[in-house]
Amino acid sequence: MWRYVGQRLGQSVILLVLVSMIGFGLLYLTPGGPMSQFTLTPGMSAETLAQIAHQMGLDRPIPVQYADWAWHLLRGDWGRSYRDQSPVLSVILSHLWATLELMVSSTLLAMIIGTWVGVLGAIRRYSVADYLATIGAMVALSVPTFWFGLVMIYVFSVWLAWLPSGNMYSNGASGLVDYIRHLILPCLVLTLVTVATWSRYMRASMLDVVSQDYIRTARAKGLRPRAVLVHHALRNALLPMITIAGLHVPTLLGGALVTETVFTWPGMGRLFLDSIGYRDYPVVMGLLMFSAILVLIGNLLADLLYVLADPRIRMA
Repeated sequence: MWRYVGQRLGQSVILLVLVSMIGFGLLYLTPGGPMSQFTLTPGMSAETLAQIAHQMGLDRPIPVQYADWAWHLLRGDWGRSYRDQSPVLSVILSHLWATLELMVSSTLLAMIIGTWVGVLGAIRRYSVADYLATIGAMVALSVPTFWFGLVMIYVFSVWLAWLPSGNMYSNGASGLVDYIRHLILPCLVLTLVTVATWSRYMRASMLDVVSQDYIRTARAKGLRPRAVLVHHALRNALLPMITIAGLHVPTLLGGALVTETVFTWPGMGRLFLDSIGYRDYPVVMGLLMFSAILVLIGNLLADLLYVLADPRIRMA
């Protein structure tokens, strides 16, 4: 097992290096580059721009800039924001928990609902409930996240006035109840696509399990249908879903970006869009690397949990 973990960590390091090189090159080759935020400032002369570029090290070749950035990153220095000279890592960490709270709550809700819908569709195959679940999943996968978020705001915030339309807290408030009221709408929007995907995978996995010989043997032995469903079919059908949960980390991060923007949720997604608009490249690169690390950790944990959940599987 430890040999496998070591191999995966080595592969992850190579992937992180490739991601950083591609991301760094694309950002610094965009029209205007990092200096575009200064070139749009009225009254900036060419001499002043050249002086700023020299002070920031932006007049050096791109490979030299990348090597310097990577060396500081390895030492724990993620750079400083162009906006206010705050440490990049501190800026990211200040927005990290908001994103994690949104992702964890929506993921748990999606897993519960998606598992129930998927199991129901499998045990009642081709029933009305199965057809409704299939149609609902297709609609959920087709509806843009931002559009669904705007509809939720109009219905529950503007029309019914039940829930706030955005932010994490109301002005002057910081209680748990106020936080939950602000969390409900973005959590439901981010849950929508995840439930649709999770229920489809769960239905397919459940259909594969219930057709196995050991399920027919358990039924032939006279076990109650509920015992066969819960202790035999469901436990084995959930095993592939562990891997699916790990692979959904990039999807959740992408969905969080749109959801946080619509609901002005102060997370990493909103920070990423703000940093892109301001051409704050150190923060953008920091978010890119942080997201890549989260994805790789999620995939590795999914593989390890899969082995722990099924002792028959051994890591090579």
